[in-house]
Amino acid sequence: MHVSPDIVQREFIGFEAKVIKSSNPDLVVLEGKVVDETRNTFTILHNSEEKIVIKDTAVFHFVMLDGTVIEVDGKVIVGRSEDRMKKRPRRLW
Repeated sequence: MHVSPDIVQREFIGFEAKVIKSSNPDLVVLEGKVVDETRNTFTILHNSEEKIVIKDTAVFHFVMLDGTVIEVDGKVIVGRSEDRMKKRPRRLW
């Protein structure tokens, strides 16, 4: 799947997220709103509990404001959101 550079440079706080693949099988059922983002993790509000997911070991589906679902490998979005916005993204295709 091709991911456009502007998606990778976004801040994901406030978007609905679902963990599709993870090295931790307990996290695969996790879905909810992203409430915090650090360099290496997302905090997702799932069933009124905050769950921390490591970006590097997971693949996410994000629901954009227009309803579009985008699959993003966590390895691509490791880093602070403010640093990702400044950095020129690597071409993945």
